Amino acid sequence: MTDNSLAGGATQGVLKWHTSSFCNGGACVRVASQGANVLVGDSKDPDGAVLTYSRQEFGAFIEGIRRGDFDNLS
Repeated sequence: MTDNSLAGGATQGVLKWHTSSFCNGGACVRVASQGANVLVGDSKDPDGAVLTYSRQEFGAFIEGIRRGDFDNLS
């Protein structure tokens, strides 16, 4: 992870945020692209903290999801 202390409000209006089409009532993770980074935030708190990952880090996370790496975390 590159940085976890960015303020979402600082990027409002500049970024195009995306949420899943399965998002239920706005309680979702949202993602945006910013140069070489992928930003991740909470759709319920648009002015809250934003996590920043390199595209490589985020891609590895998505591949882990596809492989089922996070299916049984209990």
